[in-house]
Amino acid sequence: MRTIVYVDGFNLYFRLLQKRPALKWLNIKTLAERVLNPTNQITAVRYYTARVSGRLDPHGPGRQQVYLDALATVPEISVHMGMFLSSEKFAGLVHPPEFRPVASLPRPWPDVVKVLKVEEKGSDVNLACHLLLDAFQGNFDVAAVLSNDSDLVEPIRIVTEVLRKPVGLLSPVNNPNPELSRASRFIRRLSVSDLAASQFPDPLARPGQPDLAKPTTWV
Repeated sequence: MRTIVYVDGFNLYFRLLQKRPALKWLNIKTLAERVLNPTNQITAVRYYTARVSGRLDPHGPGRQQVYLDALATVPEISVHMGMFLSSEKFAGLVHPPEFRPVASLPRPWPDVVKVLKVEEKGSDVNLACHLLLDAFQGNFDVAAVLSNDSDLVEPIRIVTEVLRKPVGLLSPVNNPNPELSRASRFIRRLSVSDLAASQFPDPLARPGQPDLAKPTTWV
């Protein structure tokens, strides 16, 4: 069965990889092959992410580029970029009860503070659009979505119920979102052992180009 895998990169990162740097050198096509059935012929893996900022970690963008270069060695993997938007906004200030002032005393702090808000935009929309487009064009027999984002419930439901094409959930958590579970035709839960068995070689050879080495901070 022709199978396309759609990967919400930041959902995968924050759910499974952020606290496990040794597993960040991940071949997501190998991971999908490991957790799906042998009958699933993976024709494409679409990976959704955005360029990270060097504001807090100057070396972050460089490490990300090394990983994107590693993904580019797999012909079936395509990378689709969203963006980060940052803005300064006022937000209500909340304190635990023990730090709140006595009502009769003047407040030592304002009711609001200005915060820097950074939001990733585009990944879930891009994933949903490509899932629907591929389904309408008949590009797959089965789709698999790696995410736990409830924003994807409706596009998955449309593909499964209206277009009658099965969409499975590759869950980065043990207890996936109930609405996602109901919309999906099957669920595969990703484990740490699955990630460990799906790493790129280190170094990663590239014909005609320098080898790629896993960033040392990920070791």
